[in-house]
Amino acid sequence: MAHIAVFGANGNIGSRIVREALDRGHHVVAVVRDPDSFVASRDAVTVTTGDVLSPDSVAAVGEDVDVVVSAVGGKDGPGHLATIRPAAEALVAGLRSLGGEAPRLVFVGGAGSLRRPDGSRVWDTEGLPEAILQIMHAHGDALEYLRGVEDVRWTNVSPAATIEPGARTGTYRVGKDDLVVDADGNSRISMEDYAVAVLDEIENPRHVRERFTVGD
Repeated sequence: MAHIAVFGANGNIGSRIVREALDRGHHVVAVVRDPDSFVASRDAVTVTTGDVLSPDSVAAVGEDVDVVVSAVGGKDGPGHLATIRPAAEALVAGLRSLGGEAPRLVFVGGAGSLRRPDGSRVWDTEGLPEAILQIMHAHGDALEYLRGVEDVRWTNVSPAATIEPGARTGTYRVGKDDLVVDADGNSRISMEDYAVAVLDEIENPRHVRERFTVGD
């Protein structure tokens, strides 16, 4: 059993990562700004107040866990532009302060910088709203920052081009920097199967200091 801290535990993706972790018998520390906003449905959940933008808060959470998951950012709106890369920087700073025994960092990334089969990137798609483009590039900036970090064991998990609530099939395909697409060129994954991929990586690390992506 691992002890896993999840920043953004009450979000769409964070809540599914929490559920998947609990279903596998892990203990979860749900890190949220407002503890009253998170309902702990099982004894294996500890709810605590934390700020993903504060290295001190990250260090305090990281002292007692094996893995820190960041599932913050990604919603529409400019407010998240001040969260995604700064969160990556604060998470690294906080974990770095713990020294060699620091937990792993698993960062929920974005799909924007992934390459399509024609060589273009997802964020090159015509007609994307400006708010979505800004978020995609913010995730790209966070990934660029993480790729320069050598003293923290980080992993960035990029979803398919479309990620939404759906069925948990327990199956998915993996790529590195290329978008995972089906025979018709579509790229999608359910949030439930994305959570499966995150927990599989936590339990069996294959992409330490790497980005990987998943799709149906």
